[in-house]
Amino acid sequence: MQPPRQSTPGQDTVAGVLRRRARSHPERPFLSFLDESNTVTSISYGEMDRRAERMADLLASRGIGPGKRFHVHLTNRPEFFDAWFGAAKAGAVMVPTNPLSTADELAYVLAHAECRLSLTQPDLLTTAQVAAISAPCCEQLLVAGTDSLAKALATAPVRTARPAVGPSAPLGVLYTSGTTSRPKGVVVPHAAYLHSGEVVARHLRLRPEDRQLIVLPLFHGNAQYYSAMSALVSGASIALTPRFSASRWSEQAARLDATVASLFAAPIRMILAQQPTAHDIAHRLRAVLFAQNVTDDQLHSFERRFRAPLLQLYGMTETVAPPLMNPLYGRRRNQSMGRPVPGARLRVVDERLRDVVRGETGELLVGGVPGRTLMAGYLGDPEATAAAVGGGWLRTGDHVRVDADGYVHFVDRGKDVIKRAGENVSSSEIERVVNAHPAVFESAVVGVPDAIRDETVKVFVVTNGQLPLSERELIEWCAARLAPFKVPSCVEVVEGLPRTSVGKIRKHLLRGS
Repeated sequence: MQPPRQSTPGQDTVAGVLRRRARSHPERPFLSFLDESNTVTSISYGEMDRRAERMADLLASRGIGPGKRFHVHLTNRPEFFDAWFGAAKAGAVMVPTNPLSTADELAYVLAHAECRLSLTQPDLLTTAQVAAISAPCCEQLLVAGTDSLAKALATAPVRTARPAVGPSAPLGVLYTSGTTSRPKGVVVPHAAYLHSGEVVARHLRLRPEDRQLIVLPLFHGNAQYYSAMSALVSGASIALTPRFSASRWSEQAARLDATVASLFAAPIRMILAQQPTAHDIAHRLRAVLFAQNVTDDQLHSFERRFRAPLLQLYGMTETVAPPLMNPLYGRRRNQSMGRPVPGARLRVVDERLRDVVRGETGELLVGGVPGRTLMAGYLGDPEATAAAVGGGWLRTGDHVRVDADGYVHFVDRGKDVIKRAGENVSSSEIERVVNAHPAVFESAVVGVPDAIRDETVKVFVVTNGQLPLSERELIEWCAARLAPFKVPSCVEVVEGLPRTSVGKIRKHLLRGS
């Protein structure tokens, strides 16, 4: 049996693929959702298409038409797909955010993306309401799982025709913490979403019988690019949980009949810390993707315990598709990020953008077509876009080396980005909050190694000498203004910060202290 026809890169839309799946196999399962009460809700391709149609009607009735952006502030739940695919049909643009975000962080995204509507859920409503007050552009709030939303969906005027939406039209704006004080909005068109799904689906040889387990948050590129899109383009299905649970991961994989999963290094370590259960070998998992390094012992322990191969890959929100993956078959080197996937164009360059000799360390560049195989750019920031993808080469900021067999090894990351449990955390964003404290003169934030979360956040503070400052007080200050994963774990008060001759802080010295 041959796998279903996949879309031609750059010539289809997400709505088009969903519609084709729904028409050819309407009863085929698309989504199995295991909720907090341990109840499974199943949605077929046909029902998913109908749900998306209803959401598209509702968005259109609220003025969210082609090119208009709206906010999605949800945990993992079926309504996320309603919003995503409803946007695809309406020509609208979804702007998803982390459910852990503070009102201040949400207000920035709402204002920057000019979101006119926010879709949230009851337990997150207060934060969304407070954020909307600070972002006057957001005039409407919808709450998933309520009678009011059900009524709004049922009464929205039915559209007999949809707007023409091309593959280059934006579908998502994913905010990512880079090296600036505020996150940048990565614009992801239909074509780029589908390209990512096709790359992963082909690499994993996905078939309609496969089921992608999603335990990572849906607002994140990993779940959208690698898991959801690869299932859609191959006609496979999705197994969704509300959140990641280290103690129940293998049980959920077995209960939902998953065949493929995706994790980060930190969740892998958390899973290994749990006591073994019968579920560890009762599943059908045949491959588990992961990003970021784990030790050889952890790799071997995971594969022995769960009898499923791990495949490390590399990607960024900006690359959309992963340009590097370890092979499904043959020799894997999971201490590397893998080898280039078919069609990927990569360079490793020095500071002058000259190619380095194999084996030497340099910055990784990923070649592609913006808006087709890479992000379209950063929302409202043409200068940052030009700097990132000028000439069709995306500057990752990550430093790597290539071994004799073509496997690419991560050496160090771009400036000021901390990797904490799968999240990119901007140190300068935290510094902005710390520096606003009345007792702080200046600060520097770095990532320091953490056995579970990859890195933890440490802040070095120079006080202004006018007010006393305790570690607990500063951490509480940050906790009130930042999402939990961005809050520093430790604070060290110092007399001064090490600097270069031109005044730049020498953070590598702080990381080693």
